[in-house]
Amino acid sequence: MTRRYYCPVELTLDVVGGRWKPVILAHLKEGVHRYGELRRRMPGISEKMLTQQLRDLEADGLVTRETFDERPPRVEYRLTGDGAALGPALQALYDWGERRAKATGVEFTPLPDAP
Repeated sequence: MTRRYYCPVELTLDVVGGRWKPVILAHLKEGVHRYGELRRRMPGISEKMLTQQLRDLEADGLVTRETFDERPPRVEYRLTGDGAALGPALQALYDWGERRAKATGVEFTPLPDAP
């Protein structure tokens, strides 16, 4: 059965909504990342959730997963053209969040240094 939408925002949020998908897309907007890099940038996400969200984004055509035949195996994630097209919307969310943080006194926790 095909889902019915009554507004383009419904469709958009169905594809990119939730707590983690926009954050994953924002990190990938910066460039190609390996799974471990994404995991370090999002300390609050479980491995299971990150894996599922990446699979969903790949299935929806926003992210590609490239596996390299190396030891140890290397997997990289990058935005597709459709994923990259979300760049302005992601930047607008980022900018709004920065303004909101300043206005409300919210401070961001720095990420731990990578090993």
